[in-house]
Amino acid sequence: MLETVLGAGAAVSGWSDQCWTLARIAEIVRRRFGVEYTLAGLDLLLHRIGWSVQVPSRKATERDEEKIAAWKDEQWPVIKRGRRIRAPGSASRTKRARA
Repeated sequence: MLETVLGAGAAVSGWSDQCWTLARIAEIVRRRFGVEYTLAGLDLLLHRIGWSVQVPSRKATERDEEKIAAWKDEQWPVIKRGRRIRAPGSASRTKRARA
């Protein structure tokens, strides 16, 4: 069964980094069961059998926490502020301005 193969881990199936991806699972399904799925179809199948997308818990070793904090303090407020609206009105050329 697919659950058994997935539960054994990616390393058992030949991927040493211990990560399952949809493409890898699709390859296993094709090899083991002789069935081809689209990635979207495979995602639906995995959800049906109780598997869900997982986010890695580790962070990049190159990560610089000081630079990230500085960016959040300096750049994020500028981005979050958004654009200013000059005046209310319509951009439609078919409507006449009301006097």
